[in-house]
Amino acid sequence: MKRIRLTIAIVLVSQFVLAQDFDKNISTAKSAYASGNLQDSRFAMEQMLRDLDMAIGKEVLKLLPAKVGSLAVNEKEDDVTGSGGIGLYVNRHYGTDPKRASIEIINNSPLITSLNAVLSMPVIGGMMRDENQKIIRVQGYKSILNKNANTETGKTNYELQIPMNNTLLTLRMDDTTESEITTAANSIQLAKIVQIAQ
Repeated sequence: MKRIRLTIAIVLVSQFVLAQDFDKNISTAKSAYASGNLQDSRFAMEQMLRDLDMAIGKEVLKLLPAKVGSLAVNEKEDDVTGSGGIGLYVNRHYGTDPKRASIEIINNSPLITSLNAVLSMPVIGGMMRDENQKIIRVQGYKSILNKNANTETGKTNYELQIPMNNTLLTLRMDDTTESEITTAANSIQLAKIVQIAQ
């Protein structure tokens, strides 16, 4: 019970501090702009956007499943960062070695353009044909599934890249099957993540 209370207290304090930082950065940006100090105004706004990305990332984490397949979440390894307007980065890990999984979400990822080109133009996709790569649909989103078979261990790892507007979600699973990774991907609340991450 003490642990639950401590966790709730930490969450409330962090939300309060985040709100204070956000308000402080808005105030600093306004006053710097009013005094003609555009460089300080810009810096304060970048800080404000970074704080906003962090808050959005924490909301996205709440939408991620507690399990991927049979693998439980490792909340201690959660990573949420904001880059101040360039994008949001969320990473969550599941399981333990040797069987692990991860979900990575990047807003404004530089890979989005090239992935969308492969997915939307059959000629490019055909020229890059690889028996270890295929295009599938996950909850209506065209996605690229990459298979990596390790001949030494006999284990197969998969990576599923799902571009959704300007957000890229990548699901990686070790020692799994195509069926398991697609089932896991279908358990993720993609539409809600897209709605929050934009």
